[in-house]
Amino acid sequence: MTRTGGQLIVDALEANGVERIFCVPGESYLAVLDALHDSPIRTVVCRQEGGAAMMADCEGRLTGKPGICFVTRGPGATNASAGIHIASQDSTPMILFIGQIARGIRDREAFQEVDYRAFFGPIAKWVTEIDDARRIPEIVTRAFAVATSGRPGPVVIALPEDMLTDEVETVAPLAHVPVETRPGRPEMEEFYRLLAAAERPFMILGGSRWTEKAVNDMQKATEAWGLPIGCSFRRQALFDALHPCYAGDVGIGVNPRLAETIKQADLLILVGARMGEMPSSDYTLLKSPYPDQTLVHVYPDAGELGRVYRPTLPIHASPAAFAEAFAANLPEIPPPFADQTLILHGDYRKWSTPPTEGPGAVQMGPIIAHLEEVLPDDAVLTNGAGNYATWVHRFHRFRRFQTQAAPTSGSMGYGTPAAVAAKMIFPERTVIAFAGDGCFLMNGQEFATAVQYGAAIIVIVVNNGSYGTIRMHQEREYPARVEGTDLNNPDFAALARAYGGHGEVVERTEEFAAAFERAKASGKPALIEIRLDVEAITPTRTLTQIREKL
Repeated sequence: MTRTGGQLIVDALEANGVERIFCVPGESYLAVLDALHDSPIRTVVCRQEGGAAMMADCEGRLTGKPGICFVTRGPGATNASAGIHIASQDSTPMILFIGQIARGIRDREAFQEVDYRAFFGPIAKWVTEIDDARRIPEIVTRAFAVATSGRPGPVVIALPEDMLTDEVETVAPLAHVPVETRPGRPEMEEFYRLLAAAERPFMILGGSRWTEKAVNDMQKATEAWGLPIGCSFRRQALFDALHPCYAGDVGIGVNPRLAETIKQADLLILVGARMGEMPSSDYTLLKSPYPDQTLVHVYPDAGELGRVYRPTLPIHASPAAFAEAFAANLPEIPPPFADQTLILHGDYRKWSTPPTEGPGAVQMGPIIAHLEEVLPDDAVLTNGAGNYATWVHRFHRFRRFQTQAAPTSGSMGYGTPAAVAAKMIFPERTVIAFAGDGCFLMNGQEFATAVQYGAAIIVIVVNNGSYGTIRMHQEREYPARVEGTDLNNPDFAALARAYGGHGEVVERTEEFAAAFERAKASGKPALIEIRLDVEAITPTRTLTQIREKL
């Protein structure tokens, strides 16, 4: 068949079941935009390439299928790098296509020329450039395979603009074939032996390559064993928080009693989790390279097994395949350690109950408690980075799979674009983005994208007039020497209305419930600005207490 390079790119996306692409348009890939005009693939036009890349990351995070992003060369590509870094650290399948300069003018520092292999090489799983349009079916199929296999991650493909207009004879693109890595019988037999002999086992779930079936299989298996479960940093949607086996999240500000339980475990089982710096509490919950605990590490990429921690039993398998195998062999009665599991769950319930008091006229504890009462179990919560996120991660009890989108890389600006993508994926669900004032203004312009496409998200902006996390660290290390962390903000509710959405301001706790109901009833993308006293920097300590080391 005879097709242009641009048409072949779109053909390959259609063959791989792509439903939407996120983009900021550019003249360097006009041929692809023209091909999309006649395609069932939905083109979502974003306001900035970082937001577009974060939307693609969210798609990959929630669906397990690569999120697709198109940007133009030079500044467009470098703007998108924040999303690539998130996808890399979070093991999210994603493909970024970049319109590139023409092939004949390389290495002249042409207009917006960048060496993408050099630029993205350290943070992407694979970076390539297509010089021959006839190879598009091969390379795009490979991109889907690379992005989803082993440890998932982002792939970057540069598309020279003159290649996209070439007309070539080539084969029709076919879908990639997913690869599942399953545990062997000897590994599972040894795992059961270790588990049966354990007195203080603990399992931590994390990473990607999970499915709803895998989450259900894991719940079935751990329930039968009475095995205590924790979820790694910002992976709480992998287990029902109100299940009696759940002991809490293993992330920043971990429950001290949970931390001690993990340290004292005689068998620690990591499933899909890499246990990097944040979830491991700076590599103290389990020591690197030789943990004190007997370690079973289940991971779909052999290159990660033994990379940071030496496991007693490495199991090269995806979380979904391991969960299926684990659920296929259940004990008749739970072992004795199951009695401790219920105690751990009780500790979690106490830890995840929000406080009722705090400084200032707005109390975040009662606001979170209200949301816990009114949000459906399938509501999707997104956020970026900042102290405000503590209120979500500690006190929201995630009940369902595919209800959380938050960067483990700690990137600011993620919540709003992620919410836009989540609402497009699950239009029937409630989608809430949490953001700080600094966090929102990094990609808050994607609220305009929500308005354009009728994605009725609700953005809750916790405004304390500060880069709060840095201010907290500043007060701890250099008390009362505030520099570079104060923010002078706009009227966020008025800004939302200017975009064509609904805006609310909450200055007292009791105003929130009605404001939230009005936001939902508006049927529009909505923003609720909560004006929080900067003293309320954490759920348990004020800035003054941190400054004075109380």
